[in-house]
Amino acid sequence: MGFWAELKKPFFVLAPMADVTDAAFRQMIAKYSRHGEEGGGPDVFWTEFVSADGLCSPGRDIIKRDLEFSDREHPIVAQIFGSTPEHMKKTAELIKSLGFDGIDINMGCPDKSIEKQGAGASMMKTPELAKECILATMEGAGGLPVSVKTRVGYNKENLDEWITTILETKPAVITVHARTRKELSLVPAQWDYVARAKKLAEGTGTLIIGNGDVQSLADGRDKAYATGADGVMVGRAIFGTPWFFDHNRTTLPTIREKFEILIEHTKLYEKLLGDIKNFAIMKKHYKAYVHGFDGAKDLRVKMMDAKNADEVEAIVREFLKEFGHIN
Repeated sequence: MGFWAELKKPFFVLAPMADVTDAAFRQMIAKYSRHGEEGGGPDVFWTEFVSADGLCSPGRDIIKRDLEFSDREHPIVAQIFGSTPEHMKKTAELIKSLGFDGIDINMGCPDKSIEKQGAGASMMKTPELAKECILATMEGAGGLPVSVKTRVGYNKENLDEWITTILETKPAVITVHARTRKELSLVPAQWDYVARAKKLAEGTGTLIIGNGDVQSLADGRDKAYATGADGVMVGRAIFGTPWFFDHNRTTLPTIREKFEILIEHTKLYEKLLGDIKNFAIMKKHYKAYVHGFDGAKDLRVKMMDAKNADEVEAIVREFLKEFGHIN
């Protein structure tokens, strides 16, 4: 179980989101959610998912950049995807050597390019291969706890059979996104599925994390208490709110404070990832940071045309001069 056995329940974890929970954003979350301090969080960080096939290819050095993390982010879990057991084993060996605290296998992503590789949500259609991949990852993990993030079914709910199949491999944790692959995120998450998964896991030692539509820490706690979930994974609600996991925070940052955080986030993204990722990826955060005040839409439009962090800062500072009354 590794570090999982030490967490106070219900614990809160950061969801792995492609082109979102990158090294820059995780560092912002660690800082503004006061990770490691009393009442701070999250309890566990997750990386973006990384291709096991890619990490076993000649292009591995660039892909490994997605696995960079800071000392402040422990415990941190590296999420991988793939459908070749040999590559999953080798990737687990690499992750172990990089100093991660755990490894997670994505078996729920509905992205078509991932599914074409037999990975992500496609693993639900090949349960025996899924088990092989989990066991191969465990073999390479060298004692690191291995977990699985998945959904409740592919085209239709198949929770009992699917979760039971995963449980046969004795993972440390199963994260249940309470929707099917077909539903994507287009319908409300049904946390009754999380409660069912928890019952299926009784006596196995495997922890169950619930995922889907968590709006706040209080909402997450309510969902955990109602379902018996050991932990809560937060995804979309973290957009534009790197302070989300601070349990002691009683007030939201002012608009001006949000602007300073936005600028800091943008500069950090450019510093850490500007040489390998398109600046447009950073822009997906701006709608979440910039909303709820007069002129927000026009400001976002200008920011979307910016080519780098300096231009973003100049646009924001000019806006503040023009709208000096905004706090």
